[in-house]
Amino acid sequence: MILALLAIVRPDAAIGQELDQPPVRGVVQVDAVIPPDARSAGSLGTERVGTGVLIDHSGLVVTIGYLILEASEVTVTGAGQGAVPATIVAYDHESGFGLIRANQPLNVAPVGLGNSTALRAMQPLLVVSHAGEIDATGVYLVDRREFAGYWEYLLEDALFTSPPHGQFGGAALIDQEGRLVGIGSLFVKDAGRHGRTVPGNMFVPIDELKAIMGDLLSRGRRADPGRPWLGLTMEEHRGRVFVTKVSPDGPAEAAGIEPNDMILGIDGVQVDGLADFYRKVWSRGDAGVTVPLDVLRDLEINPVTVESNDRYRYLRLNPSY
Repeated sequence: MILALLAIVRPDAAIGQELDQPPVRGVVQVDAVIPPDARSAGSLGTERVGTGVLIDHSGLVVTIGYLILEASEVTVTGAGQGAVPATIVAYDHESGFGLIRANQPLNVAPVGLGNSTALRAMQPLLVVSHAGEIDATGVYLVDRREFAGYWEYLLEDALFTSPPHGQFGGAALIDQEGRLVGIGSLFVKDAGRHGRTVPGNMFVPIDELKAIMGDLLSRGRRADPGRPWLGLTMEEHRGRVFVTKVSPDGPAEAAGIEPNDMILGIDGVQVDGLADFYRKVWSRGDAGVTVPLDVLRDLEINPVTVESNDRYRYLRLNPSY
């Protein structure tokens, strides 16, 4: 077990020893500059700082994708050296992973990929971030379950850890063997078992990356045509799906969907929560398929047909690889 995990049971452990471990040295800072007119600039900002993890000797770094989404400039900063320009390699909307490659050697050892599927409940792990400075925190894996995000996003087997780590964006989740098992995505209030109220973080399991690595390196995205995207921001309350925002110039806005609309079903079939809604939409076919929604507005149910789109086209992602 790497020394950094001693922080879980020994808060007074020598932090200098912890931060000198090889897996920690492979964690780097990621800085991204996004054009002001980018579609994600308003919600995610034009200057983003987070963490990435070096995973091979060619400078390949995995991070959480929203840090680099629509970026015009990306740099990485490793242990003991200044900022190094990097190239965007890929972004995967389905998992949330992003890949970049440093344009020159980082002079740190890469971190090996672990087995996230084998992680067990209450297993001690280490969270390492590099956003201004290295920060390593001992955590426990408190749950693993499906996670439905408000931005048309669904993970079947998300990892939930506690206590929470503040610099979670792209943070490395490291197992006892010093291998990478997850990438940090969010702070959540319901990290506890079965969604109980326990503050913590949600991590994307690294096994999700292994399955698509070949496509991402060769194509910049998955090989399949992509899931149908509607351009909706939603929230769930007692199994009901409410629209909170529509993406400007997106498919839902073009179809007349408005904030505060309630989505009752798809083509007459009731939906039960966000996860069920996403699965029913995606089961209709690839991006571009029509999606007939049953929408409640002002106590009246209206059929609204949305011509879905490919989210990559909307966000104008143009990775170099």
